[in-house]
Amino acid sequence: MHSFKDDYSELGHERVLNDLLKISRKQLAGYGLDSVSAEARELIKDCFSLGKADIHFLTGGTQTNLVLVNAALSSIDAVIAADTSHILVHECGSIEHNGNKILTARNSGGKLLPSNIETIFNEHTDEHMVRPKLVYISQLTEKGTVYTKQELKDLFGICKKLGLYFYIDGARLGNALEADSADTKPEDMGKLCDAFYIGGTKNGSPLGEALCIINENLKNGFRYYLKQHGALLAKGGLIGSCFKTLFKDGLYFELAKHANKMAQKIAKALVEKNYELSTCSPANIIFPIVQNGKIKELQQYFNFLTYEKVDEKRTVIRLVCSWATTEEDTDKLIAML
Repeated sequence: MHSFKDDYSELGHERVLNDLLKISRKQLAGYGLDSVSAEARELIKDCFSLGKADIHFLTGGTQTNLVLVNAALSSIDAVIAADTSHILVHECGSIEHNGNKILTARNSGGKLLPSNIETIFNEHTDEHMVRPKLVYISQLTEKGTVYTKQELKDLFGICKKLGLYFYIDGARLGNALEADSADTKPEDMGKLCDAFYIGGTKNGSPLGEALCIINENLKNGFRYYLKQHGALLAKGGLIGSCFKTLFKDGLYFELAKHANKMAQKIAKALVEKNYELSTCSPANIIFPIVQNGKIKELQQYFNFLTYEKVDEKRTVIRLVCSWATTEEDTDKLIAML
């Protein structure tokens, strides 16, 4: 049974794993202060034109979001996010458990709008309420949509106007940047937010995210927060090596592009077969509306998520392609649609 449930079921790309083997007996400094991690940081800085940004390697997305938010906010501060956001729906209340409220806005296609931010900010008027301080989005969104460069500019603009931090969860940043409709380039990212992370876990690495901090106010003492949250990995070179391989010759974008291509092949076939797509996703996650009987048939051969009920007869399902999805995998699914 092939899984279209997520893009992290495969352990990791062979080149990433082989490069780990090459340094398996090499003695490296601990806690991310090793030479391999230093090389990875420079590769990322060159690719994203990040200049003086601080780059930290963490094990996973939930951990990365939690540490960044904790470092940015005091106990009276709150996060603004879409009501479908990952930190709200899929991270077991980690932000709230740490003491920060998430203020949510209803959204269209998973995207937060500047008007959402301004409305929530203006509703919190005094010391009887929490104080909005950070805006969170993911690129791409939980609905598989991609923010345009102008949309990111507008969000960052309203954040600067209101004195808010703007943070981008990039668990699938590679897929967003490689989407056919995307107009944001890697070198734009550092100009469009205060901090963002580059997802490795969902794009060929066995683990790891690269958190890029641009705003000077977020840099001070950040390694203390990493340690406090159990995120300062003794064998930090493990993640550093993964990112060095992903970025030394464009493998990161190659893998993301392939995942997108496989998903869009399925999306095209769905449209040709008169299926309806609940959102217009140009990347590696698609959300077709499928008859319940057909879903049961597909579930005998494929693993995927049922997302939301449309009516008594139809349900939205989520199909995700990864860097390792093959043409054969997609052809088998298409043949059964």
